[in-house]
Amino acid sequence: MRDRLGLYAAEACVAWSGRPERAAELRDTLHLLRPGDHPGPAGEIYLRWRRAVAHPLSDAALRRAIPDHAAGHIDGWLSAGQGGPIAQAAAVLEAVLMEFPRDEATALILADTALARALRWRHVVPLLATGIKRQDLRRSGDALRQACHVAVTAATADAIRLAGDLARRVARLEAVAPKLRAKSADQAVALFLSQDAVSASGLKHLMSPRAARRLCDRLVALGAVRELTGRETFRLYGV
Repeated sequence: MRDRLGLYAAEACVAWSGRPERAAELRDTLHLLRPGDHPGPAGEIYLRWRRAVAHPLSDAALRRAIPDHAAGHIDGWLSAGQGGPIAQAAAVLEAVLMEFPRDEATALILADTALARALRWRHVVPLLATGIKRQDLRRSGDALRQACHVAVTAATADAIRLAGDLARRVARLEAVAPKLRAKSADQAVALFLSQDAVSASGLKHLMSPRAARRLCDRLVALGAVRELTGRETFRLYGV
């Protein structure tokens, strides 16, 4: 769920930057990237969000997600807020955008980090980033705090619906997993359970390319995963 919410957060940030890439293109950017290639501006935003949600909250994980800002700078922003969780997140959001008004991705990653820390969550869950509107990012003080309350309320409702949908799909995948005979199928299933999307080539460290394609097709036939692209080649799969 975090990985998929990270995709939606990246999609919003990319749209605000004026770029045309949406969720499908961002998935392609990540999964079709060759070693040594640069993901481009939109892909870099997506990678930031994936790193931010992938690991438990820690200073090291945060620095991997936002490598172009010094640790001291990040710590200063995160200590900007006082009060309740949303008030703290709003203060962090305002502090970052005051210095870097066009870096919405960094501001929202840190705001959602502040929210997660205040709520004592183990991971960042993109809620502000998926719920806030672009015009709200130009607000300050009480107006921004109010906008953040509205955003988190709306995003939480959406996240609950997403969690329910994913829970049903995960239950189906777990039900068919014992029927899979492919070598390392259990490790492949674990990838599907942890990532927004998986490509057959992304399973090459577990099995041969042919076996990976057959496994993905088998999971689609069993109704355990969906093919996400509609393409005949370079396909991506997810619960």
